[in-house]
Amino acid sequence: MRKIGLVGGLGPESTIDYYRTLINLHREKTGGRIPEIVIYSLSLQDFPPISQKEEVVQWLLGAIKALHLAGADFALVTANTPHIVFDELRALMPIPLLSIVEETCRVAREKRLSRVGLLGTKVTMSSDFYPRTFAAHDITVVVPSKDEKDYIDDKLTSEIIHNKIHDKTRQGLLDIIERMVDEDNIEGVILGCTELPLILTEDAFGIPFLNTTRIHAESAVRFCLTGE
Repeated sequence: MRKIGLVGGLGPESTIDYYRTLINLHREKTGGRIPEIVIYSLSLQDFPPISQKEEVVQWLLGAIKALHLAGADFALVTANTPHIVFDELRALMPIPLLSIVEETCRVAREKRLSRVGLLGTKVTMSSDFYPRTFAAHDITVVVPSKDEKDYIDDKLTSEIIHNKIHDKTRQGLLDIIERMVDEDNIEGVILGCTELPLILTEDAFGIPFLNTTRIHAESAVRFCLTGE
């Protein structure tokens, strides 16, 4: 059984969700056993400017090296936005690193989706790391309009990341998804920020909501138990 390493704190509420999900999934798979987990919690306030990619890589790499020294056999970065430097980070890794993007793409393929919406931080919605990975499997990723991106990013950074969950905000997010279903013909939606599952807790409009936290946690438990 492999020891799980988590780079957490980005933000802390989603890290708590990861921990709880990992515990529950591992219990289900093993008849009640608890996995070994090492967490290195970074401060979101120390996140380097995203334009300074080398600094971002080194910042995250320092946390992963610490996890390795603490005995972790593999690692996860418990946030979507840092995956903008995933390829650079993976090349320097002392231990395997599981990609939230690749694992979410795998689930989208299993569900036979060909066109999906993407909600997340403004960086995630404006970057190519989701579209590029999904396009390699003939899946189109659609992002919200500029005004919708601004709304989502504002609500994530001012409310949800601080565990402020408001019904009005939930409805605002659902309205965006509903518009994308009607106008952009999406067949599913990626909850591409690990805080989004805290407020969007169930599917709607007849399409699957791809909970990237749970998907990533499921892949971690699988790798923990099987190495695959």
